[in-house]
Amino acid sequence: MGFDLEGLRAAVAAHGQVTRVVIAAIRGSSPREVGAAMLVWQDGQSGTIGGGTLEYEAANTARSQAQDSVLSKHALGPDLGQCCGGVVTVLSEIYDAARLAALDEEMIARVVKAGASSAMPIAVKRLLATARGQGVRPEPQLIEGWMVEPVHRPEVPLWIWGAGHVGRALVDVLSPLPEFAITWVDTAPERFPSDIPLGVVPVPAADPALLVSHTPVNAQHLILTYSHALDLALCHSLLGHGFAFAGLIGSATKWARFRSRLAGLGHSPEQISRITCPIGDPALGKHPQMIAVGVAAQLLRRDMTEALKKDHRA
Repeated sequence: MGFDLEGLRAAVAAHGQVTRVVIAAIRGSSPREVGAAMLVWQDGQSGTIGGGTLEYEAANTARSQAQDSVLSKHALGPDLGQCCGGVVTVLSEIYDAARLAALDEEMIARVVKAGASSAMPIAVKRLLATARGQGVRPEPQLIEGWMVEPVHRPEVPLWIWGAGHVGRALVDVLSPLPEFAITWVDTAPERFPSDIPLGVVPVPAADPALLVSHTPVNAQHLILTYSHALDLALCHSLLGHGFAFAGLIGSATKWARFRSRLAGLGHSPEQISRITCPIGDPALGKHPQMIAVGVAAQLLRRDMTEALKKDHRA
């Protein structure tokens, strides 16, 4: 998690003044983790700090908040009647264009607790120095009355090839997930919807396969264009370029034909097997949203497995 600066900018641009509500600290169990945040304005909100009474009360309080910054503590059971038995500290901060412009682009550290020193504590200075010196993003945390949050940067480049019904469903499902930096490719501007989610980069390209050489070698790819010939060209280009994951929409019959054609293009069985086809969970059905849900689960399971492997190696 991190401070979603782009999302906050968009909300302030649309609504003028926005209150950002973030989980600053937790003792015991909580519906969301430290750093989970929502944005609240007079007639709406986005994001979530876990739902339930905590979120309901926090949103209502945010709309009538007079102070620029309020730090409050809530015992979820005794105070709010929630089943979680923990104590949650919530930070609510009002942002407008002027305050937004003063924020750091990489690390946001500010005093938030009444009575805390306005001079940055040594513990905060050390945390920031270590983060900048080693290039390691710290977890959001409350330290000696100061809230420290790294600015959110999506860490997983995801290229979605195709803006048809399944491509649109995938973007709808995957774009809210903070870890994915989504690039969305199709052959013409009119192939894309008019309301593309914030943070998704649409790229119209007459010959999408030519873009493959510009993709990061650690990128994940989902191939689901309107053309089998284009799908094959993308698979061929990706096998020659490199990738972290490549998934192709299609049946077992389609994949059998593609394997044969890719072999004819000079790719070994080991190389070809790196492409996953079919993608998603066939048991969920063929509705675009069902495919999207299955593919999202597949990607998230893969990322969690890779993260666990890294933890074990460390």
